[in-house]
Amino acid sequence: MPDLNVGGQAVIEGVMMRSKDKIATAVRIPSGEIVIQSEDYRSLASRYKALNIPILRGAVAFVEMLIIGIKTLNFSADIAVREAEKEEAAKKGETVSEKKNKQNSLYLGLTAIFALALGIGVFFLLPLAITNLFDIRKEAVEFNLIAGAIRLTMFVAYVWIISQFGEFRRIFQYHGAEHKSIYAYEMGDELIPEKVAHHTRFHPRCGTSFILIVALLAILIYAIADTAYAIYTGHPPTLLNRFAVHLALLPIVAGTSFELLKLSGKTRENAITKILIAPGLWLQKITTKEPSRDQLEVGIAALKAALGQTESAGASRAPVS
Repeated sequence: MPDLNVGGQAVIEGVMMRSKDKIATAVRIPSGEIVIQSEDYRSLASRYKALNIPILRGAVAFVEMLIIGIKTLNFSADIAVREAEKEEAAKKGETVSEKKNKQNSLYLGLTAIFALALGIGVFFLLPLAITNLFDIRKEAVEFNLIAGAIRLTMFVAYVWIISQFGEFRRIFQYHGAEHKSIYAYEMGDELIPEKVAHHTRFHPRCGTSFILIVALLAILIYAIADTAYAIYTGHPPTLLNRFAVHLALLPIVAGTSFELLKLSGKTRENAITKILIAPGLWLQKITTKEPSRDQLEVGIAALKAALGQTESAGASRAPVS
């Protein structure tokens, strides 16, 4: 099976798709119309040869996709807020001002920054703090094994809990629509709901699999870093020292994980690869749900727009903010 340069993510009532030279986000609004935002895109690694080397390009791609992900989530959230305000204003015979729209965008941006900081605190610092209570600071491997296990347990528990809420379930359905659309494209199938629906919603290059690879690889890299720190300073790192060193090494962990994820996509039919990617595919049973036909149409519209193809009927193009 070919591994093409297409990826994406689910957003609020929609899907974002990224190709080699374009990013497109499709969102279904209450009227039933699909609103599409698209813009040209070239990764930094493709523009600057110095950045296009293994691991470094992965670290750069990780930061790029984090920024793109936040922007597209804000776009979908902004549309959801605007549509709700329009509906409320229509009932009162009023209109929504442009100033109000700008205030919403600022609020959503600040919320995204806060959520990112909170995520680092909960999923990065908290496992280290809990492990520190076991008083095994001198044992670098054991410390990071426990911290890694806590981090993975917290992540799995988190996604399972939010999957029980209706709104998040819809996002996970759009996640399934994203995967099915990409699989259909990789297989050369026609991008129509009837064809796309037959494909699996589990994909080895999913961000869920990426997070698992990061968590497992971090155990090894952080254990080596803690050992090197102890040798250099003559004592094991304190909690804050450990947090600072681990955070500084996150780009290396992410970059290496990115390379492994791309390799898994290219060698997905290999027996060893199938074993290694199995945990990520299992976890996707939680993070993806079977999408409806309407949701598949949104995923297909986003993919076609990212590929520069004509959008599906009933879609309109939103200006790029």
